[in-house]
Amino acid sequence: MADAHPLRAALSVRGFRQLLTVRACSQFGDGIFQAALAGSVLFNPERQAGAFAVAVGTAVLLLPYSLLGPYVGVLLDRWSRRSVLVASSVARAVLVIPAALLTGVAEQGGLFLVAALVVIGLKRFFLSAVSAATPHVVDDDRLVTANAVSATLGSIAFSAGLGCALVLVQTVVSAGYHGYAIVAALAPVGYVVGAVVGHRAFGAHQLGPDARARPSTGVWASIVVVGRGMVRGFGHLAARRAAAYALAAQTAFRVLFGVLTLALLLLYRNYFTGDGDVDGSLTALTGVFVTGAVGVFAGAALTPWCTRRIGRWQWVSVVLVAAAVVLVGFGLPFLAPLLLVVVFVLNVAAQSIKIVVDTLIQKECADEYRGRVFSVGDTTFNLAYVAGVFLAALTLPADGRSPVALAAVALGLAALAGGYAYASHRQARGRDTEGDPGKAAASATA
Repeated sequence: MADAHPLRAALSVRGFRQLLTVRACSQFGDGIFQAALAGSVLFNPERQAGAFAVAVGTAVLLLPYSLLGPYVGVLLDRWSRRSVLVASSVARAVLVIPAALLTGVAEQGGLFLVAALVVIGLKRFFLSAVSAATPHVVDDDRLVTANAVSATLGSIAFSAGLGCALVLVQTVVSAGYHGYAIVAALAPVGYVVGAVVGHRAFGAHQLGPDARARPSTGVWASIVVVGRGMVRGFGHLAARRAAAYALAAQTAFRVLFGVLTLALLLLYRNYFTGDGDVDGSLTALTGVFVTGAVGVFAGAALTPWCTRRIGRWQWVSVVLVAAAVVLVGFGLPFLAPLLLVVVFVLNVAAQSIKIVVDTLIQKECADEYRGRVFSVGDTTFNLAYVAGVFLAALTLPADGRSPVALAAVALGLAALAGGYAYASHRQARGRDTEGDPGKAAASATA
C-alpha cells in the first residue's frame, strides 16, 4: 500500500517535512535577494548593463564558490550538516544588509561584489548540505519522490521570492537603486526563519555525516590533501557510472540552459518591449517566472511517476528530446506567448534532470563521499551555466533574437539526449548481465 502512495509516505516523515521547511524559507530569501541583485543591474533605468557585462557579473558571482566547491565538500563530510544549514542561513542574513546598503547608495563595486558572491556561495553550500542530509530523514526507496518534493518546493519558494520582489518594484518601490535596496533588505527574514526552524528541529548530528564515516583527521590536514581526496571522489563517482553519466548530462544541459537564459533576458528587455521600458519588461518577465515555476512543479510531479514506469535515464532522454522539439516549434517564431511554452518545457526538463541526478548520487555514492560528490556537482553546475552565458554574450545580437543560435541549442539538446541514452543503455545492460555469462552472451548476440 505504501508503494502506491510514495508522496504521502515521504511527507509522513516529520524530519523530512522539517527539512523542507528549512529549505523553503531559505530559498524564499534567496529569491528576494537575487531578484534585487539582477534588477539593479538588468532592469534599472539608472544603469542598464550590456550582455557581456551581465556575463562577467554572473562569472564573478558564481565562479569563486565553484572553484572552492570541492573544499566545501570536505567540510560537509565532517561538519554537522545541521550546523551547516543554520550557520549558512545566519551568515547570509548578516551579509545581505551591507549589500543592500551599498545598492542604495549606488556603490556596486568590489565590496558589494564580495558580499553578493559570499551570499550566493553560501546558498550553494546550504543546498549541498540539504541534499547530503536528505538520506538521513528519508528511506532509500523514497529518495526519488523526496528529491522531487524538495527540489520543487525549493524552486517554488525561490520563484515566490522573485515574484514578491517584482510585485514590490511595480507597486511599492521604484525600479532604481533605492527601490532594489529596500527589496534586498527583506531577504534576511527568510534566512532567519529557516535557521530557527533548523536549529529547533534537528539534533546536532541527526542529519549526518555518520560518526563512523566522518574522517578522523583535522580540517586543515584534509584541506591540504583535498586534491588527493577529490581524485578519490572522482574515482568513486566514475565507478558508479549511472550517477556519472547523469551528472555529465546535467552539465551539458546547463551550458545550453545558460545560452537560453541570457537570450530570454535580452529578448524581454530589448526586443519584445520598447528600449528602456523597464516596467514593461518586468511585467512580461513576471509571466515568465510564473510559467517557469509551473514547469518546475510539473517536472517534480511527473518525474517520480515516470521514472518508476520507464526508468530514470529513459525519462531524462525523453525530456531532452521534448525540449529540443518545443524549442524549434515554439521558439523560432520569436513571439512572447509562444516562448512561454518553451520556458515551461525547459523547466520541466531542468527539474527532472536535477531530481534524477540527486537521486542517483544519493543511492550510488557512499555517505562519506556524498558531500564531495554533491559539491563537485554544484561546481560543474555553475561552471557550465557561466560558460553558456558567456557563449551567449559573445554570439547573440543585442536584442537576443538569433534563429541560428536557437536552432544550434535545439540540435545540442537532441544530440545530448541521444548520447546520454546510448551510454546509459550500455551501462544498464552491462549491470544486468554482470556475473551471468549466459545472459551476457545473449545480450551480445541480440
